[in-house]
Amino acid sequence: MFKNKFEWSKLSIITIATVLLWIKTNIAYITSFDIKIENSIQQFILIINPLSSLLFILGISMFLSEKNQKRYIFISSLILSFVLYANVVFYRVYTDFLTLPLLFQTSNLSDLGSSVRELVHVTDILFFVDIILLAVIMKKKPTFLKIPKYTRVQQSIFYLFTISLAFFNLSLAETQRTQLLTRTFDRELLVKNIGTYNYQLYDVFLQTKATAQRAFADGSELTDMVNYNQANYTEPNKDMFGIAKGKNVIMVSLESTQTFTVNREVNGEEISPFLNEFIKESFYFENFYHQTGQGKTSDSEFIVENSMYPLSRGAVFFTHSGNEYEASPEILKENGYFTATLHANNKSFWNRDIMYQSLGYDRFYEINDYEVNEENSVGWGLKDIEFFEQSIAHLKEMPEPFYSKFITLTNHFPFELEEEDKLIEPLTTGSRTLNNFIPTVRYQDEALKIFIERLKEEGLYENSIIVLYGDHNGISENHNKAMSELLEEEVTPFVSTQLQRVPFVIHIPGMKGKTLSTVSGQMDIKPTLLHLLGMETKNDIQFGSDLFSENNNQFVVLRDGSFITEDYVYTKEVCYERATGEVADGNACEPYIEQANLELQYSDSIIYGDLLRFYDKENGMLDIIEDTN
Repeated sequence: MFKNKFEWSKLSIITIATVLLWIKTNIAYITSFDIKIENSIQQFILIINPLSSLLFILGISMFLSEKNQKRYIFISSLILSFVLYANVVFYRVYTDFLTLPLLFQTSNLSDLGSSVRELVHVTDILFFVDIILLAVIMKKKPTFLKIPKYTRVQQSIFYLFTISLAFFNLSLAETQRTQLLTRTFDRELLVKNIGTYNYQLYDVFLQTKATAQRAFADGSELTDMVNYNQANYTEPNKDMFGIAKGKNVIMVSLESTQTFTVNREVNGEEISPFLNEFIKESFYFENFYHQTGQGKTSDSEFIVENSMYPLSRGAVFFTHSGNEYEASPEILKENGYFTATLHANNKSFWNRDIMYQSLGYDRFYEINDYEVNEENSVGWGLKDIEFFEQSIAHLKEMPEPFYSKFITLTNHFPFELEEEDKLIEPLTTGSRTLNNFIPTVRYQDEALKIFIERLKEEGLYENSIIVLYGDHNGISENHNKAMSELLEEEVTPFVSTQLQRVPFVIHIPGMKGKTLSTVSGQMDIKPTLLHLLGMETKNDIQFGSDLFSENNNQFVVLRDGSFITEDYVYTKEVCYERATGEVADGNACEPYIEQANLELQYSDSIIYGDLLRFYDKENGMLDIIEDTN
């Protein structure tokens, strides 16, 4: 009896490992993640949510021998710690959590370079102090430690308790947000309610489900999507349709560039003086939003060229590069254009070498087509001025008409720049990232100026339509305090959504410039561009609309389920008046919520099921020919 009391006063290795990881996870929630808590119930859920997954994973050791039990618990604790830490590092840049598809994008790791060095802090060693402590305890075997053999009854009771705890957690979470597990695009909501580790396990389930979708797809799902597409199609503006027919297309993706830098001064100097002037002689859309997800620049490419939404998890360029698409490059090639993309980076980064073939590009000018060395490089690679200068020779060798897309690099996190290239002083806010961002935007602007001048010198300017667009935001919500200093206003969820605006400029030779306030997004570029070139898109399955159409749909859906209309902004489950930023009657946004979710669902189904392989675009109907892929 005394012995039993003594044994119960000891701690099992499972208990010690679970408590250490539980405490560490909750510390990470507080110090590393910005998880919004609205009431005491949500706070309680956040505290308990790591437990069920930790108990489930570490409890497997109950079925092992003492030696293997210790080994399993140590390795499992180490893996779980790395999962947590990887999310912390990822969150520092993207204010988001990792998904399984992202973990398989290992070909990107070799190019991260200075970005990783900027993200990893010396103090991060503290994330693994508990692992060191656990190793010491296992080696020293102090008197309070026990590694018992468990009976079947004890094992059954343990897992019954663990499963009950998981259901209790989920049930309590459902009281705060019904249909929680259907909101797979809102990773913060999932982590807040079911925990980091349960979320990662749930993500594995989602990946398995997504993988199976293509195998069971038969094309019948397309019927509703085709009908939806036809119902929302907007006729092109007769005065603008075909106005740039036969002209070259020069499209430039402006890395990490946001609209708040346009027509703004800091320290008495313009951030983007050239762009500010170029806008005056071009069509400029001041309410244009990026719609990217975890794929960032690759997502923007996918959206712009397909007029479809990116996935809520991972990047389409990686997960579905073998799909059938009806992308702009392929359409233009069918209409006599030579299609090329230019990017002085490794061709495998974001799986571009494979995806570009699926999109229909004739040529990919990548790092081996440029002279790249230490003198002309900074940060992620070739400086933008050098990139544009060397690209002129590639443009001149292209048969006309051509469609060319340029992807810039210099204005990329961590926004490094050599002293001689700094044309404006950094800011002095509390954010080093925002401070350095301003000079790299200014450098990019100077590179763009030199590029346009070179186009004029080489006789390419007058016969080309020039399209500029920001690919995604450069400053995440982690820097809201510093952004508030710059903007001189609090960054509320409404303001944060407005900060998702990126520049969109269309320059058509011979036409006067005009600034348009149309609510628009990257989804709209494909139909707008094709109509300007005189190509009809009525039978294309797309979710954007021609921005010059008199009946344009002013409706922009972001990947997290937020949306913007002519009158309202909906984000974080709150409806705002777009004109004032004041909270609106929630019922005002209700009709659009269903439409936003429907579009995201339709687009996901097309990608996961590879449904365009069943579509006969010429006739605007399902292809009755049996698919053999």
